[in-house]
Amino acid sequence: MQNGLPKYIFYTGVPGSRWSGIAQEIKQDARYDSSDRAPHRVYTHHEFSGHKEAYFGTGMEFPPILDEENLEEPFERSGTRLLMSHEWPYHFDAIVKKYPEAWIQLIYREDGSSFVWWKEAGGWDITYPDYSWYEDDETMFARIREQNQLILDFAQKHMLQWTQHHKHNDIFMAVYKK
Repeated sequence: MQNGLPKYIFYTGVPGSRWSGIAQEIKQDARYDSSDRAPHRVYTHHEFSGHKEAYFGTGMEFPPILDEENLEEPFERSGTRLLMSHEWPYHFDAIVKKYPEAWIQLIYREDGSSFVWWKEAGGWDITYPDYSWYEDDETMFARIREQNQLILDFAQKHMLQWTQHHKHNDIFMAVYKK
């Protein structure tokens, strides 16, 4: 634990949950290592620069593999690493077991609203990260539903407290800390 934060925070939300913007808010805190930000990772839509950080996921720049070498690769400085992946819900039990001091931060937004926002933000034309693993609109919506359910199940299993985002009343956040 450094400065009240763990080395790793496994951060997750479904595509379209607006989790990237919330991550940018979180990483304004100097205790977070923002060295994973790079020009090739920037994707801008509307007036938002929605994507800036490294993403872990199938077919993405960094795979959703839990070994420390992989998790450290996008970072150059010290500080807490906000490890972003839509796929962490498939690995919650392994994360808890392998990194017991880590936190898991959950972002929840209803399935339909998430899908609509993802499409509005660029959908299949988003240049970073790579969403090809999601295949098509039908599969994307099914995986949004599946990942959101895993997020809700994990929160319920660990009796996490949800808080509403300060700007978006349809977005909720919870943090798992052992």
